[in-house]
Amino acid sequence: MRHHKERVIQQLEDLEPGFKWPVAVEHPIAAPAEAVWEAISMPSNLETCHPFCKRNPVEVWPGAGSRDEVHYLSGWIFERRFCRWIDGIGYDLKIGRPGGRSSFVSWRIFPGDHQECTLRIAVYPHVLQNIPAAIRWLPHILRLRPMLRRYLSSVVRGFEWYLIHGEPVPRNQFGSHPWFSTPRNSSNVPQQPSGDG
Repeated sequence: MRHHKERVIQQLEDLEPGFKWPVAVEHPIAAPAEAVWEAISMPSNLETCHPFCKRNPVEVWPGAGSRDEVHYLSGWIFERRFCRWIDGIGYDLKIGRPGGRSSFVSWRIFPGDHQECTLRIAVYPHVLQNIPAAIRWLPHILRLRPMLRRYLSSVVRGFEWYLIHGEPVPRNQFGSHPWFSTPRNSSNVPQQPSGDG
């Protein structure tokens, strides 16, 4: 299984060579891979499974070419455009503010036994990509990576909550996040981080 994951990660980096330094979180879920796929592939699934999502309206669904929006509790609205859809396994997408730059996000399910699997989300953030590596590594290590890992951990745990409890995950169930769950106005919104997806 480890070699399979490494192969998948390499394929993603080959697919999006312009994006470096991904931030990834994977989490074991006590549910079969088929159930996890059903959860991540249902329309508007973030309204049910995402602890920082207020609304998840769908424009086109399902499959490659799908489009939806993520309305965060903070007030941010991101567009998601799905570029790869692999039934039962996962999908890849671009996410960003309307008219802005996009980050690349990959969702993958790795089956375990018949009652367990691992859900992995990897974000290839656009933030800092155009800054020389010698300069960007410090803000990446100290700020961007820990904040994104905290965010992604809440997202995968939100799907786990839904699958185990059979009900929508409460907002901020695993703690709040300063980027995605704190209400903002136009005067105090920092540069867009790169979100999930």
